[in-house]
Amino acid sequence: MTEEHKLYLKRIKRNKLIITISQFSLLTFFIVIWELLSRYNIINSFIFSSPSKVITTLINLYQDNNLFIHIFTTSVEVILSLILSFIVAFLIALILYSFKTIKKILDPFIVAINSLPKVALGPLIIIWLGTSTKAIVFNSLLISVIVTFMTILNGMESCDKDLIKLFKVFKAKKIDILINLIIPSSKNEIISALKINLSMSLIGVIMGEFLSCKKGIGYLILYGTQVFNLSLVMCGILILSLLSFIFNILINTLEKTITKDKNSTS
Repeated sequence: MTEEHKLYLKRIKRNKLIITISQFSLLTFFIVIWELLSRYNIINSFIFSSPSKVITTLINLYQDNNLFIHIFTTSVEVILSLILSFIVAFLIALILYSFKTIKKILDPFIVAINSLPKVALGPLIIIWLGTSTKAIVFNSLLISVIVTFMTILNGMESCDKDLIKLFKVFKAKKIDILINLIIPSSKNEIISALKINLSMSLIGVIMGEFLSCKKGIGYLILYGTQVFNLSLVMCGILILSLLSFIFNILINTLEKTITKDKNSTS
């Protein structure tokens, strides 16, 4: 390893350290300022709560054995929504890429469904599926599937046309081109779709819990709003942010694993 390469690696490590320290400092600064403003009545602590009140509420939820029930419920619903919506979106993208005529026929309907406010369908979903996990997951699917499959489809359609022609010259079948060229070349878009899908699944699950649930973080936030317990609302938002952060770390780890495998095979 040359000295230049060592210096380059040191710069990367230093840059990562600076970013981490800056992020932690910003978060700490925000929490301290929020606590001070609330404590000295510069902001209304009843409306805006405070970090100390949020932590107290979190401890009370833990002591009442309610904390992990809500976290587990939302986590399961998000994971189910994420897996199901990604599978459905991937299959739809494959079908629409393989059959251009079907894509052209369905295009205006896809645009119409995508522009439809999904909250408006909430009462219908409750009537059809009741106030259950099925209703929440279905609501999440409605929100996430279209955006996810459109991202994957765009990745497939952006594949190098010359490479596709080259495969055809060597008499490759459509299924071989799809498996060995189209899908591998769309890895970045598929990972991006997974990240988008996570965000949409979280939104869909929380919206579903607002409408039809007696457990979960969405229910926690809604209940806190109804009883004007803003500390409970902030506590729910904090838990939701931490869940989102953990899921993002898992997806980023998956992305790094796929990238490493790609680099090692190349």
